Amino acid sequence: MESNNMEDSSSRSVEKRRGSDYDHQRSDDRKRDSRRTRDSSRDRKSDRNRHRHDSGDDGSAHHRRSRHHRDRSRRRDDDEDDKNKSRSDRRPRDASRSRDRSHHHSSRRSRSPPSKRQRRPYSSSASEASPPPARRSKAPLPSQDASFRGEQALDGAEPPVEKQKPNFKPTGLLAKEANTVAGTTTVLKYHEPPEARKPSSREAWRMYVFKGKDLLDTLYICQRSVWLVGRDPQVTDLLLEHPSISKQHAVVQFRYITTTNEFGDKLSKVKPYLIDLESANGTKLNGKKVEASRFVELRDADVVTFGDSEREYVLMLPPPE
Repeated sequence: MESNNMEDSSSRSVEKRRGSDYDHQRSDDRKRDSRRTRDSSRDRKSDRNRHRHDSGDDGSAHHRRSRHHRDRSRRRDDDEDDKNKSRSDRRPRDASRSRDRSHHHSSRRSRSPPSKRQRRPYSSSASEASPPPARRSKAPLPSQDASFRGEQALDGAEPPVEKQKPNFKPTGLLAKEANTVAGTTTVLKYHEPPEARKPSSREAWRMYVFKGKDLLDTLYICQRSVWLVGRDPQVTDLLLEHPSISKQHAVVQFRYITTTNEFGDKLSKVKPYLIDLESANGTKLNGKKVEASRFVELRDADVVTFGDSEREYVLMLPPPE
């Protein structure tokens, strides 16, 4: 307690001394200012009197003016020196007061150290490493569709690959499932076209089966619109057991075809056609191999052979009765 009281009394005495010094300084400044005002008024009066008495004497007037200017400049220099001295005397007192105030405020503030912001040093290498500005291309602008998608054609670059568009066409899976024989899982390689027709009774197409010179069988193919030839007994209409023949080898199809003659007349007729179903050993018409998956018209007295079989199938159209 006694130490605290002693500190309070010492601080008060210091403050009183500072206040008394400040009062003495202010009184000195006031006296100095009043002295200056008096000197300046005396100088003005003396200048006026000299100007009145020496107005007629030109030679001595110039000397008096120069002396007067010298006196005034000296007085101004003396006044400036006095002001500088008073300011230098005030500065340590003001500095001590500012220190006391800052210490008083800092005791109230938080004691955390102030954050120091470090400036990044300027380096010429960073400016040199910065990339140059991009050059504007003189190429034509991209299309509206490409700009909408965010794609831009670069100089010398290949155009962007278009994305695959959705395909809504039929895949054939439903037709494949429907093109099966009832009671089996075998998928037919052939289905009849829209122009498939059964021939009329007046056109009794027949197929004679020969092996060498011997007649083995006669087929009345006019009774049906389509004949499937092959080794599969579950789906074929004409079963052939030769090992060179495929399970679904070929088809004899009757089609309703409309033709135009040289005079512009349209003639419609049901005609037989032969088509090979991409068999392994092929199909021959009159000794020549037919192209796979293409219809070939059959005419009267044509000879058809399947695979490497020696049997010959002769197509005949008897004359009408």
